[in-house]
Order: sequence, then C-alpha cells, then structure tokens
Amino acid sequence: MSASMYIVVEGDDPGYDIFVNGHALARNEDALEKLAIRLGVKPLLEFFSADQNSMALLLEEGAGDPEWAKTLPPPQWFSPQDGLTTVITLLDYLKNVPTALGSETGYVITELEEYERVLRKTDLRNLRWQLAVSWK
Repeated sequence: MSASMYIVVEGDDPGYDIFVNGHALARNEDALEKLAIRLGVKPLLEFFSADQNSMALLLEEGAGDPEWAKTLPPPQWFSPQDGLTTVITLLDYLKNVPTALGSETGYVITELEEYERVLRKTDLRNLRWQLAVSWK
C-alpha cells in the first residue's frame, strides 16, 4: 500500500494544474515533521483537512478508523503563504544538506518544488488550500 500527500485547492476548478506527486513526501512524512519542528515551521500534516466525502474514500481504501473519522472538525482551508513558509524552509534546508533524508532527499526536493509551484499559483489567485492523503 502506497500513500500520497497532495494539494486540494478551494473551489471546483482553480484554472491551473494542481497535480503534485506526493509519494516521497508521504514516505518521509515522519522525518519531515521532525525537521519542520526543528526548523520552527508547521509540519506539512498540520495542513491536512478532509470533508466527509474525502474521509469516506480514505476509509474505503482501508485508512483510518471509522470512529475517529466521526470526530473530525469541519474542513479547514489554509493560506498559501503559510504553506509556502513550510515548503520553502524545508526546501532550503534539504538543498543545503542533501544527505538529510539519505537517498530520498532528491525525490522529496522534487515534490516540495511541485508544492511550491502550486502554492504560488494558489496565492496569485487568492485561493486557499488544504493537504489531502490517499492510500492505494
């Protein structure tokens, strides 16, 4: 089973490509969370939010506990600037310390650059975003 952390932009169609791979970020989420905390920025998973439809899909994919899903707060949307702060801080660090995540560092950098691209476009259009997770 493989996980992916991807961006959802508020609204039906933001008018631009929001695709991000997110597999390397999901594989390295624990290490990235610790790194973000050490660097003084919000970990990526703090931008996670899901509506009932998204949670139903996750539960169908075998992720999560149905009882836990009932306690989720309403979906939250975040400022792209807040996400960019985390993404750029992680990118800067990983580019300066390319051994930080071993052989995964290059893959994580590529995906963080995808996040940066999407979040910059989201900011230009004054939209908000959230992080979603998928297991396949």
